[in-house]
Amino acid sequence: MRLKNNIAISESGFVFNPNTGDSFSLNKIGLEILEMLKMGKPDGEIIPALQEKYEIDKPSLDKYYFDFISMLQYYQLIDDPNPMQAGGSGNAGVK
Repeated sequence: MRLKNNIAISESGFVFNPNTGDSFSLNKIGLEILEMLKMGKPDGEIIPALQEKYEIDKPSLDKYYFDFISMLQYYQLIDDPNPMQAGGSGNAGVK
């Protein structure tokens, strides 16, 4: 999956989707995930990097990560509609 090319992201975590007019405010981790998606990194690289940096157990990280990916899909911010694993309906990373 990859962040859509036209999505604007500020250094402070403000995200704007010009296709829908929607804007979002991300926390630090949400911003990190978007930056990695923008670089084209797969789940298999993003999740271990986050786990190492934040010392979180894998089951919890997987849940939060895929909840966040589900939100990105819902708000049409990523191209791939099918993440590696089904996520829930949370708001991890999105305020």
